[in-house]
Amino acid sequence: MSEAGKETTIFQLADQFIALANELSAKEQDVSKVGTAMRFAASRFNAFEAALKSADLAAEKENALEWFTKEYKDMLNDNLDDHIKHPPVSKAEKTEEPA
Repeated sequence: MSEAGKETTIFQLADQFIALANELSAKEQDVSKVGTAMRFAASRFNAFEAALKSADLAAEKENALEWFTKEYKDMLNDNLDDHIKHPPVSKAEKTEEPA
């Protein structure tokens, strides 16, 4: 297999973050708390990414905010559409016997 074929995709990486978030949600019993922590972690890491890529972050801050905001909005929009088409099933719904 080529080196490119072995490369982890962004979707595989995202699935690893989601698996951890699911574990934490089960442990904490608080999806909102875990969601907030993920957004904070993403913003912290994205600020670090922007700082590494920028020669003058203060001058480029507004552009970075616009770019990251657009990226997040587009991704969130796609995922909301997916959940509209395929609503999540709760554990209670999975274990209920059909009538």
